[in-house]
Parts: sequence; structure tokens; C-alpha cells
Amino acid sequence: MAKGILGRKVGMTQFFTESGELVPVTVVEATPNVVLQLKTIENDGYEAVQLGYQDKREVLTNKPEKGHVAKANATPKRFIREFNNVELGEYELGQEVKVDVFQAGDIVDVTGTSKGKGFQGVIKRHGQSRGPMAHGSRYHRRPGSMGGASFPSRVFKGKNLPGQTGGNRITIQNLEVVKVDLENNVILIKGNVPGSKKSLVEIRTARKAGNK
Repeated sequence: MAKGILGRKVGMTQFFTESGELVPVTVVEATPNVVLQLKTIENDGYEAVQLGYQDKREVLTNKPEKGHVAKANATPKRFIREFNNVELGEYELGQEVKVDVFQAGDIVDVTGTSKGKGFQGVIKRHGQSRGPMAHGSRYHRRPGSMGGASFPSRVFKGKNLPGQTGGNRITIQNLEVVKVDLENNVILIKGNVPGSKKSLVEIRTARKAGNK
């Protein structure tokens, strides 16, 4: 069954294995999550566990939020996410979920929000090639043809155009857990994960680990 935890991306560093191999890793700090709700088929139509991460100031919390976390005897949380396909019998209301739910060697999927790049052109946004930069070219960094005037007399759907870049929810699959440090609430994950430093990431058991 699947497992999951919420954490914050700290940054990247390098880790030496026992065999002396140098591995680039992302450091994720995951202080204990709290089980706020257990979703069941009888009550909700599906099974899932709801986790809360990082305390939120009470002045920023409304009454419904206070009532929700009070059922788990917990403080208000800034981030609340659900993890499905879990074994509900392993969880109980108010239980703390720590980094030791994962072990070194586990294969996980990591979800985060990619870095926002603002409004960008087609070269940066879609990887198009630019035109000649000589004076007579008159075509340098533009999107290209919008379609013929007589036919099709319109712009095709999906045409690559400038626009907002980044800031998307992205999942990187089949990453390996290199080390779990329970004392410091840290997980080291091989490779890079989406998002900027201090951004929220969701770590869950890989859905396609058997295909790797």
C-alpha cells in the first residue's frame, strides 16, 4: 500500500555512498505530519488519509478550520493534503507521521510547484529556434506563422505562443530515497525535485515503481 508525507524543499547537496559513489541529492525537511481525518467509503465514497503540515497562527484560522483540527486534537495547519490508496488500519486520528515511514532504497514520486518564470516568449517557453539575427532577416524571436490568410483563415488550437511560464504542479516519478534522518526530520532524495527552496513538496510511494 502507498505511504506519503508532506515536507519543504531545503535545497540540493551531494552524498557519498558506502562504496564511495557521489550522488546528487535534494534535501527535504519533513517535520511530523498530523493525521487530521480518515476518509472511508461509507462516509466519503473513497478511502484516503488527510495529513496536516506546519502550524498556522490561530489569528489566521477561521472557526471551521479550528473545529476540523480540534477533532484530531491538533493545532491549525497551513498545508492539508490527502493521500489515497493507503492502509487505513495503520493510521488513527491525531497520529504523527514522521520521515521514518520511508526507508533508504524506497522509490517515490515527488510533487511540487515548479518555479514561476513570468511571461516568456516562444524560445524560452517552448524551446523554439530563433531566426537569423542579420539586419536583413526581419524574423528574429517571433512565434512564426499564425496560419494562411485564405486557408485556414484561423489560428490552430495548440499553437505555441508566448505566455505565462512555470508555476505548474509537476510530479517527478521513480526517485530513490538515499537516506532518512529521523533525528533531524530530513529525507535525502536522489536527483532534483520540482519547486524553489522552501516550497511545499508531497512525497508518496511511486505508482509505477515496478516499471523502472
